[in-house]
Amino acid sequence: MTAPFNAQGRKPLPPGFLDAVRAAIGERLGTGEAIRLQHGSSETHFDPVLPDAVAFVHSTEEVAELVRLCVAADVPVVAFGAGTSLEGNITPVRGGLTIDLSEMNAILAVHPADLDCTVQAGVRREQLNEYLRDQGLFFPIDPGANATIGGMASTRASGTNAVRYGTMRDAVLSLRVVTPDGKIVRTARRARKSAAGYDLTRLMIGAEGTLGIITEITLRLHGIPEAISAAVCAFETLQGAVDTVVQSIQIGVPVARIELLDAAQMKACNAYSKLDYPEQPTLLFEFHGSERHVEEQVATVREIAGDNGGGEFLWSNRTEDRSRLWKARHEAFYAAMSQRPGAIGWTTDVCVPISRLVECIVETQADLARSSIPATIVGHVGDGNFHVVFAIDPAAPQEMKEVETLNERIVARALAMDGTCTGEHGIGLGKQQFLVDELGDAVDLMRLVKRAIDPKGLFNPGKIFQP
Repeated sequence: MTAPFNAQGRKPLPPGFLDAVRAAIGERLGTGEAIRLQHGSSETHFDPVLPDAVAFVHSTEEVAELVRLCVAADVPVVAFGAGTSLEGNITPVRGGLTIDLSEMNAILAVHPADLDCTVQAGVRREQLNEYLRDQGLFFPIDPGANATIGGMASTRASGTNAVRYGTMRDAVLSLRVVTPDGKIVRTARRARKSAAGYDLTRLMIGAEGTLGIITEITLRLHGIPEAISAAVCAFETLQGAVDTVVQSIQIGVPVARIELLDAAQMKACNAYSKLDYPEQPTLLFEFHGSERHVEEQVATVREIAGDNGGGEFLWSNRTEDRSRLWKARHEAFYAAMSQRPGAIGWTTDVCVPISRLVECIVETQADLARSSIPATIVGHVGDGNFHVVFAIDPAAPQEMKEVETLNERIVARALAMDGTCTGEHGIGLGKQQFLVDELGDAVDLMRLVKRAIDPKGLFNPGKIFQP
């Protein structure tokens, strides 16, 4: 694993700081090594960095009080949800106080007639959908991990349903945020659209906690479709699978999910999830709508797949079949790691315009074929986003170097195609130089915004860009 390159500048906590925090939240302050390690680690290839202490908060007002204490004492502060980030987004590289929002997990209001709800930041997406099911509603953003809604907003998460329902940028109507001066602000009301001033909601979405700590989120909801059908189709070639995706999107088939798994990933998923699908490049589909509409979608995509070398089109309307299929997809990372016991994972992602998707994936596959590192390709290809999952031997530092080089090639290829260095993982620690390569002088504008809102640089320091 690699240590964060900017883990310098750590200072000891000032005398009396922890006493002040305890006075604010009582015994919900953790200073033991185990709890600090849990909050200094995530599903990333970077080495853990421990915070000095972890505060478990129960309200927005508590967050604001702790932020005021941190600002007064010049103590860095990092917000923590479920710890599922992949680019070191929550690693406390300068130590300080980690504020854990996982116990702020109340669903505050649901407005079925308006198709929206308001939740605290620690609510998890599976918890929310379980609560909404009896009201005929669901929240569609599904990054795979059972992440917190606050963390999903902070990293602008997307996932398997994004091709139809969009990302967190599209799902959030309003936020309640604690700013770096300890104020509590509401970024918008519940109206579906507004032209009132700067769009502070979207400024905070994807800011990775560097501009504020999100404590409440108002979300768009959707009605549960009348019919939902899932399908699996294996292909002779990876190009045939990707061509099927692009052609389906271009003719306007409103597929809810289209997921790509290459042959290596299918082999891993079969072994890990006890499946028996062909170990070939494979597409997983899900179709939403009326029964007749779903049947039409399935028929259209089946025909396109057949023209591109697709095999048998296996589909099912049964909930248990769909759940088993998507559970296997969500466990793809762990499946890939299980193929090389003791390995650590490095998952990178890029996103390109769908007209360049075939070229980008095929060239990436050629890079991986020449590499000595086991790797798989998996992705939300309906919106041009895919991931490469590397399984690295932690005792072989040359493998980390090789993956760094491969990652640079993958990102450079995506940028050359007018794509982005990250479709959903965020910048965190790992993609800061790529952000500069992608946006150039716009990054300086981001720095101006950061300095204006967080002049002391205490909110999740060292992330997205260097000062």
